[in-house]
Amino acid sequence: MEVNDTYKTIASASEPVLLKEKSSKFLGYAFPIEHEDEVKDLIEELRKQNSGAGHFCYAYQIGVGHVAYRANDDGEPNNSAGMPIYGQIQSFDVTNVLIVVVRYFGGTKLGVGGLITAYKTVAQMSLEQSKIIEKTIDVHFLVSFEYVNMNKVMRVIKEKNLEIVAQILELTCEIEIKTRKKNAEHIFDIFSALYPVEVKIKE
Repeated sequence: MEVNDTYKTIASASEPVLLKEKSSKFLGYAFPIEHEDEVKDLIEELRKQNSGAGHFCYAYQIGVGHVAYRANDDGEPNNSAGMPIYGQIQSFDVTNVLIVVVRYFGGTKLGVGGLITAYKTVAQMSLEQSKIIEKTIDVHFLVSFEYVNMNKVMRVIKEKNLEIVAQILELTCEIEIKTRKKNAEHIFDIFSALYPVEVKIKE
């Protein structure tokens, strides 16, 4: 069975995009995120930069397989802002992304249809000008061993081109490595077969 172990996200925070609609201004921002607790800080920062704006509507999605997402209308009519923004995250098939659309109200009401179109368009513009990249879903292992077995372990790491995330090299050593999901079982088996080396998946 082919394991799907890649996902698409954005490489870095995008430059803000601007849409003007009936004297309202909509500014769009896209950010790569790893955890939900990053969202609050990013929005607080945008509130400081755009202190005169009325609405900070956003949507984000995190994760692959087990997805966490949220859409927030921030005072706009129900589902007129957050869901249209989230729809674009789905449409571009990206994850680990936060899109915030900041609205400066210009005095003319746009109606729910107008709002949906504006928020959707700005979210789309933000993603269009972001660099979308493909990343692998990685599994992290902790490999523990006595120092005398260092060469055995290092040989496997080198041969299999594994990335070392962290290491403690003393009399008893522990190395954290990562590999893409589809190779994980194979790598686990190799280390399991190395006596007397211990390997476990890092949760």
